[in-house]
Amino acid sequence: MKTIPQSLNIRSLILENFEQAVLTKDEAERNSLINFVLVGGGPTGVELAGALAEMKKAILQKDYPDLDIAKMEINLVQSDDRVLSTMTEKSSIAAEKFLKNLGVTIWKNVRVTNYDGRTITTNSDLTFETATVIWTAGVQGAALPGIDSKLLVQRVGRIRVNQFNQVLGYNNLFALGDVASMETVKYPQGHPMMAQPAMQQGNLLAENIVKLIRNKAMTPFQYKDKGSMATIGRNLAVVDLPHYHFSGIFAWFVWMFVHLFSLIGFKNKAVVFLNWVYNYIRFDREGRLIVRPFKKKSFTTFTSDEV
Repeated sequence: MKTIPQSLNIRSLILENFEQAVLTKDEAERNSLINFVLVGGGPTGVELAGALAEMKKAILQKDYPDLDIAKMEINLVQSDDRVLSTMTEKSSIAAEKFLKNLGVTIWKNVRVTNYDGRTITTNSDLTFETATVIWTAGVQGAALPGIDSKLLVQRVGRIRVNQFNQVLGYNNLFALGDVASMETVKYPQGHPMMAQPAMQQGNLLAENIVKLIRNKAMTPFQYKDKGSMATIGRNLAVVDLPHYHFSGIFAWFVWMFVHLFSLIGFKNKAVVFLNWVYNYIRFDREGRLIVRPFKKKSFTTFTSDEV
């Protein structure tokens, strides 16, 4: 989910499934339509699971009174032994507790291997019958044609680089951010595919290119982790700072104000803040509109070779 059209597609898919669930006479199909499977327990998966759980708890009963919302399932599948594996163990435990209290079922140490449009199979005996699978297990690097495949991390398509973001074997070819895999002792699989590593690498690379042109020694990259945050739901969040870790309502307010002050312009900050206050008081998420149909003529499938 990188663009607004993609987020609209996800919203349309979810709402269309509920519309279809109300109309169908087939109980198995109805259960499939209201069974949600999120593949990946990182920040995106955790936040989306929490949002769906809150909709189930307070909103969907009003929108679909003829549907037994209690049968709605939210399954979060994580291949690691804990959710939010890039954050501290304390935050992972808190996030898992929040999700379970909201009614989310968490499956750890489980890897999805195949989806045929109806049934999810895994590397265990566990299967899911669902019409909605949302991939939240990370992104792939957009490797350029012509790059030697030996330089790529095969599973995620990232290009191996040295400590100066130079593609291995090249002096004047650089890669950074999601597409780059700078393998270090602390980050043996490359830095997290998030905004902060990319921004810091970009700033340093600009300086290093100038140094390279002037025949000066370049500065190796050192990632400065400024902290991580994830919001699970209303008054529920986890925050990791370099020397502090906290969760709950205070963490939720910290998450909210950090994102608020990241917006550009006073008008944008004021409008978003007023919208948040209004939604907090009313506790009702507007915008549950199918702006454009999303359902395709054929199911989207994938196999273990693709994941």
